[in-house]
Amino acid sequence: MGAVVTAVIAIAAVVLGWITMEMACKPCLESGRSAMDLALDPNYDPDSPTNTTGGGASANEPLLADLSASSAPPAKPI
Repeated sequence: MGAVVTAVIAIAAVVLGWITMEMACKPCLESGRSAMDLALDPNYDPDSPTNTTGGGASANEPLLADLSASSAPPAKPI
């Protein structure tokens, strides 16, 4: 009987520890899980120009803006 009680207490401790870690690290775990879901999705193509999940510039947009077409007036010489 003592072994069964010990096993039940050990299992309860593991479950409570798991729940505690899930609650404490929820933002980090959610972002990691979403990244893994995206990486394991066979329909996801990171090179696709229709990909809108990225937070950066689109595929058709240049990385650096054309500075010669600026609408700001030229600076006065010193």
